[in-house]
Formats: sequence, structure tokens, C-alpha cells
Amino acid sequence: MRKSRASPRPPPATSAEPTARAGPLPELRPSLCTRDPKIPLCTRTHKLKKSHHCPVPETPVDFNAKRKKKVAEIHQALNSDPTDVAALRRMAISEGGLLTDEIRCQVWPKLLNVNTDEPPPMSRKDLRDMSKDYQQVLLDVRRSLRRFPPGMPDEQREGLQEELIDIILLVLDRNPQLHYYQGYHDIVVTFLLVVGERLATSLVEKLSTHHLRDFMDPTMDNTKHILNYLMPIIDQVNPELHDFMQSAEVGTIFALSWLITWFGHVLLDFRHVVRLYDFFLACHPLMPIYFAAVIVLYREQEVLDCDCDMASVHHLLSQIPQDLPYETLISRAGDLFVQFPPSELAREAAAQQEAERTAASTFKDFELASTQQRPDMVLRQRFRGLLRPEARTKDVLTKPRTNRFVKLAVMGLTVALGAAALAVVKSALEWAPKFQLQLFP
Repeated sequence: MRKSRASPRPPPATSAEPTARAGPLPELRPSLCTRDPKIPLCTRTHKLKKSHHCPVPETPVDFNAKRKKKVAEIHQALNSDPTDVAALRRMAISEGGLLTDEIRCQVWPKLLNVNTDEPPPMSRKDLRDMSKDYQQVLLDVRRSLRRFPPGMPDEQREGLQEELIDIILLVLDRNPQLHYYQGYHDIVVTFLLVVGERLATSLVEKLSTHHLRDFMDPTMDNTKHILNYLMPIIDQVNPELHDFMQSAEVGTIFALSWLITWFGHVLLDFRHVVRLYDFFLACHPLMPIYFAAVIVLYREQEVLDCDCDMASVHHLLSQIPQDLPYETLISRAGDLFVQFPPSELAREAAAQQEAERTAASTFKDFELASTQQRPDMVLRQRFRGLLRPEARTKDVLTKPRTNRFVKLAVMGLTVALGAAALAVVKSALEWAPKFQLQLFP
């Protein structure tokens, strides 16, 4: 049995964030928008280790001022003509996300380029009788009780479950190329609880034909291919952890439910779920796999303290902690995406499985969400601001490997110099499904 030589890790601090699921239109508490007490927001190390450094806590006055400022900036972007979608992406990615469900009702359609003035698709009366997926959808929805706010009256919850079934069946009926998978309802119910049935139908349909399309293929081949990005990301950041997991032969199946439900199935606090949805909707379709990677990297010492066998490591990783420092991990996932974009990792992922034409491979037909810039540019510009000028060509996240120095230097220059140039090039382009971007060789 292989064991880590690292010294024993002290017990983790108790999270200050409550885990009870919030109801519709919850107000975000200050603890969700302030820094995690265990890890400073701006700390970036190659291992993404847990830290017990405690920053100076933010006062309620500071928090309220920041919140009011962000709300004002969001409304300014919404009221711009045309809507400043690039600014909305920055707000969705930045600390605290979109803050309230009321704001999400206005911003999520903009991030998905859904026209809220158009009437929603209408369901057929005989849809349940005609759908081949009805029985499976019904079973899954009946098992989804914990996804609804605790204390909700049975009559209200049952009404929402009926709406959930109707949304799923309608999207599948309108898009026969899509195939239902177990876990899809976990994503749909999140939209239903946040924006209501009318708007949820339009948003879920757009999401299903873009971000989620690979999960809705007849087979799981493309889903498995996306999972194959997990280990190359970990290898870039922490080779020791990667090698340990490879020796344990744990694979990536522990992250399957994370990926295909956008963590909706495994996180108990609804506020954490919608915070991640803010982030994922503003980013590339592969961002959930980057977020999965930073969770594993954050738990490095726990993994290395396990027995080096598949059962032990799989059991540990499949039990996702509920007290994760979400804002820190979101920040780091965005940084990793900039440093190691999918195009850089595609060859390693394809080595495990023949590359297919996935939703991520055609993201250019979804990337131009505004007349200013694509989602990647928000992350690139943010990454530039996080690095000191003298450090912009250096690797700040990765454990040193001599054979990667040249590549990382070039990548750093690309981040530093490419953002401004690409922003100018994209400034005159409108978002429409016109282009194809081949990310996989």
C-alpha cells in the first residue's frame, strides 16, 4: 500500500456556511460572498492546498457596499443598448456571482442568448402518452424530493414536479436528436426553481442543444471523452497526485454525477448550486470538468492519505464535502482554464478515447454571446489582472516540471498579449451559431 509521506493534516475548520437548502428567490448571506476563512481568495499555489491562514474578516458595511455596487453594475449592463453581455459574464464569474434569483431571471437568458419577449414553446396534450421517456422521467422526478426547498407544502411541490416533467418532455419532443439521461432532471429543476416554468423551458432547451448536448447523445462515448480531461488537468498542476490516482486505478467515474448534473445532484445547499450555475453559464462548456479537477486538487492530502487502491480512493472522492471554499475554487478553475485550455489538453484526453465531435468542439457557435467579446476573454482578462506584471509569463499554479517551462512561458505571453488583440477582433461580431471551432485534433 502506498502512503503519502506528508505530515498528518489537522482537522478541517468547521464551515461557517449553512447547508440547509434555500427556497426560491433566496437572499444571499454575507458568508457566501466573503472570503473563505480557510483559504485567502488571492492565494494561488501549485497544489491548491487547504490553508489555515485567516484573513481580516469583511465588515457588514463593506459587504453591503460591495453588494450594492455589484447590483448597480449588473443593472447598468442590463440597461445598456445593446446589453453588455461581456459585463454580465464578468459579474457572473466574479465573487458572489449574480447574488439573487431575481437578478438571475434577467441575466441567465442574456448569457444563453434567449429572447424573453418570444412566447415559450407550447406542450402538446398527448405528450406524456407519446413520449418513450415518460416512465423514466416520472421515476426520476418522483425521487427528486430533496431538490425542493424543505418545508415546501406538498401541493406546491407536486405542482412543480408536474411542471418539471412537462419541461423535460417538451424539450425532448422538440429536439428528437437529444436523448434523456438520468441526472438531466437535476439540471432542469434548478432552472425551474430559479426562473419558473415559462422561462425555464426556453433556457433548458438552449442549454440542452449546446452545453449539455454531449450528455444527450445515444451513447456515453462523448461524456466519457469529456471525463478524460480530468486527469490531464490534474497532471498539469500536481503530477504526484496524478500518479497516485493512476496507481490506484481509480479512473474518473467518481466525477460523472458532478459533470452531468453540474453538481446539482451532489450539493445540498441550493445557493451553492446556483452560484456554480452562474459560473458555468458564463463560461466554456468544459468548465465543469475544470471545477471537478480543482476539487480533487484541493483534497490532495486526503487522497494521498488513502490506501492506494481503487476502492479507497473512489469512496473518498465520491463523497463530496459540503463546506468547500466555492469562491476560491471557482477562481482557480478559471485560472486553470486560461493556463491549460481544452485545445492544449485534447491530445492527452484523446489518447484514452478517440476524440469525437463534442459540444465543446463547436463552442464557437455559442461563444459570441455579446458584441464585445467571447466568454473565454472574460477569464483571460481576469487572469491578467491577478498576475503581477513581472509574473505574467510565469506559471503560478503548476508544480515545476522542466520540460514544460518553455510551453508555459509561451502560454503566459499569449495570456498577456492575446486578450487585448482578440477583444478587438471580436468587437464587431454578433453572437450566432455560424462558426465551428475544432478543439479536438
